[in-house]
Amino acid sequence: MKKKAAAALVFLAAAMWGFYLLGGMAASRFSPAGSPPAGAVQADSPETPLSDLEWDAMVSALSKASIAYPGRVGIYLKDLRTGRSWAYQPDRLFPSASLIKVPIMTAVFDKIARGELALEARIRLTGKDRRGGSGSLKWAREGTSLSVMELLYKMITESDNTATQMIIDHVGYSYLEYSFRKIGLVYTNITPEGMSLTSGRVARENYTTPREMALLVDRIYAGAMIDKGSSQLMLDLMKHNKGRTRLRKGLPMGWEIGHKTGLLRRSCHDVGVVFSPRGDYIIAVLTSEVPSYASAKRFIAGMARLTYGYYNIDVPYTAAGRSRNSNAI
Repeated sequence: MKKKAAAALVFLAAAMWGFYLLGGMAASRFSPAGSPPAGAVQADSPETPLSDLEWDAMVSALSKASIAYPGRVGIYLKDLRTGRSWAYQPDRLFPSASLIKVPIMTAVFDKIARGELALEARIRLTGKDRRGGSGSLKWAREGTSLSVMELLYKMITESDNTATQMIIDHVGYSYLEYSFRKIGLVYTNITPEGMSLTSGRVARENYTTPREMALLVDRIYAGAMIDKGSSQLMLDLMKHNKGRTRLRKGLPMGWEIGHKTGLLRRSCHDVGVVFSPRGDYIIAVLTSEVPSYASAKRFIAGMARLTYGYYNIDVPYTAAGRSRNSNAI
């Protein structure tokens, strides 16, 4: 029965995801004329992994830039081809801001996999769910009904705060805390106060670490979060993130990235998996007590640009194939 239920989930998710993307509810991500399409791979790329010398030079540059930035910084980098990793203050606590939406997403998929929720289940918008900040759902009329799939899409791709609150109200804070511990998150927490959009300090903040966010994305990439089908859907959601700053800005347009950003209370983050010609890699860059959001965004883009300099191969792009593990539904 469990196998049949899992198969049904994957089939339903695939069908709904395809409908959602093709039905106009999600914005398509077409590259400008003359640019390589997202997910392109480079022609005849030998996909040679970074040598020890290149890796050492890259992490040395990352370390120097991290030390020089006038704010708190935490980074976790992992080469998914070689398994090598490097970190700078990876276990420091940072206000999670909208990075919290990634473990919320995993908690929802866990509930779906156990048959306690369905992607097609509909949730109605109430006045108490409405939140300002990111996302378009704050403008929707009270009583608007959206499926869980639609809410997840808005929560991850738009960082929609109203969609996030609707999901939280439906599953509950206690369930989310339970789910976070179940998947192995030790420092990542969630509280009602932490979900506040106030710019000042709150009594009980939401926290996370670069290591926990990076390893969470690592498990999603590997197909090990909940199950393979759920992991693929989660990765696809992250690939449709509409943000064009931070990590995305530091990478060439032809490179695919599945990521999630966060920005709140002088904290600015981005964590994701980058699909590059020389191997996929995970990078989490978290900052706090930043002098300005603009400087933090430039810093994160600079970190991505540094990695691009080493993972790039200077040959023409081709759309002949898609990057590893990018079997988008």
